[in-house]
Amino acid sequence: MVFCHKCNDSGLIVHDDFVEQCSCYTQRAITYKIIASQIPPKFQGYTFEKFNMGFYSKSCVDPGRNKSLRDIAASTLLAAKSFVNNMLINSPTEGLLLTGPVGSGKTFLACCIANELLSRNKKILFVVVPDLLDQIKATYGPNRSNTVTESDLLDTAREVPMLILDDLGAHNYTDWTRNKIFSIINYRLNYLLPTVITSNINLEDLEEHLGERTTSRIVQMCKPYRLLVDDDIRVQLATAGK
Repeated sequence: MVFCHKCNDSGLIVHDDFVEQCSCYTQRAITYKIIASQIPPKFQGYTFEKFNMGFYSKSCVDPGRNKSLRDIAASTLLAAKSFVNNMLINSPTEGLLLTGPVGSGKTFLACCIANELLSRNKKILFVVVPDLLDQIKATYGPNRSNTVTESDLLDTAREVPMLILDDLGAHNYTDWTRNKIFSIINYRLNYLLPTVITSNINLEDLEEHLGERTTSRIVQMCKPYRLLVDDDIRVQLATAGK
């Protein structure tokens, strides 16, 4: 971080008869929260303003909802913004389940939510589910760290004020992995902690992968939205050279 010459990096400016907090203090707090959030650097620039509706077709209609892909994306974007607004006023906040095929904008939109909350000095945690499960498994191995335990990892995900679980569908689920995910979801439901989940699994297929207990709780705590695109957005960007 850049050294602040206004306060000599102390966070406080001392006057003759009073002390005031330096403007760098708030930015430092936000910076520390960004680091703690575990959002990959690539995702830290994602904002609602950069969520490009042009990737979603106006003419292609989802027959199940009788809406164009553009209209579906617009309503999902609105739900994401409403989620942020409710978080900012500390209103009881229903979570979001963002589903859709690979490259449909789920993670992008989840990161838009995270970055907007971080810019308002809120504490969040971004977790890629397969990575978290691998980290938990690593606490059992011969090369395990003595400083990080399974309980540390699970407690952090369970108790953080705002959690994003990314790629919930991208894993080969066993009873062990289902139990770990259930532990996180169940705790957050019971303690009314808001959660945003992204998955490439359709809502109606979640139970097959996660089991009845976890799926039931996700349905209770998260409102589902399914994003659809004609072509993978990442492929479209790569083809365009962006």
